Order: sequence, then structure tokens, then C-alpha cells
Amino acid sequence: MKEYTESKPSVQAVEALKKAVAASREEKRPVRILFVCLGNICRSPAAEGMLRQMASDRGIEDRFELDSAGFYGGHAGDLPDMRMRQAAFARGLRLDHRSRTVRPTDFGYFDLFVGMDDRNISDLRRAAPTLEEEEKIVRMSDFAVNHPDSDCVPDPYYEGAAGFELVLNLLEDACGVMLDKALQLLDE
Repeated sequence: MKEYTESKPSVQAVEALKKAVAASREEKRPVRILFVCLGNICRSPAAEGMLRQMASDRGIEDRFELDSAGFYGGHAGDLPDMRMRQAAFARGLRLDHRSRTVRPTDFGYFDLFVGMDDRNISDLRRAAPTLEEEEKIVRMSDFAVNHPDSDCVPDPYYEGAAGFELVLNLLEDACGVMLDKALQLLDE
């Protein structure tokens, strides 16, 4: 496992991940992570798919329960955006999640909420029913150690192919660090 000494992952993100791991350990179940973006058709299903594949490649997929959601319900039931699926497929990822909105019951169920940008973080904080639930919210980019200047995972919806590649690069970085940190905590 790598040791990260830069400003990323952020202290707040690591603390939230520690609490998520502790909750899963206490209940003897997988760590439950919900990735969140606006429409749940680009960034959050890609993050879910990326972390799922990374965990599967290491043979530890049973240690995590992953899902994704959004705040805009106009894509409910849709597969991820075709451009994101194609860009992800080129990296060996299959994205077959069906879009859904964040539900009030998600807050009692998931251990960690990972928002892609400031709007997602604000929406999650407003939706969190308690301060304890609000402490479960982290920013995806807080784990992106190889992208120190990135403060969000930008929405590629209105961008070209380069926008989708940038998102996947950020997610690959952040998901790898998140997985390393989670495993380090799980194995302590």
C-alpha cells in the first residue's frame, strides 16, 4: 500500500472513510458507498463501476457494497450516457447501472456518500437528516492525489470526448486511493 503524504486524500475524507469502515466492521458487513452526481448517468455510475472493477481485480468485491444516484430524476431508469459507457468500455469497464435519485432512506443505509462537485455536496448536505449523516459526505476529488489542483470531478455531459477521458482519469486516481485507504483501514 502506498503512503500518501500530500494534501490529498484530505483529512476529512479519510476520517469519513474511517467511520464508514468502523460501521461496516461493527455490523460485520461490507462497506456501503454511494457515489452521487447530478443525473446519475456520467460521473457517479462511472465511479461506481471503476471502484467495483478495482475491487474485483483484487478479489475483494465482497468487502464493498456500491451504488450510485443523482438529484435530477429526468434520467431515472436510464443506462449511463452512451459516451461514458464507450469511454469506460475502452478501459475495460462495463457500466450497466440504471439511473436513480438519492432517496431519504439512503442516509440510514450507506456509510459514505461521495459527491462529484460542489453542487452535489451542497445537495447532499441539505438532504442529510442529521449532522451525523452529514459527516458521511465527502468529495471524490479529495482522494485524487495525482490531480492535486482538481477540486471536483467536472460534469462531462456537454463536453467532447476529452471531457469523458478527464473524468475517467480523475475517477481512476481517486478510486484507487480510496480503495487503498479503505483496505488499509479494513486490515488494521
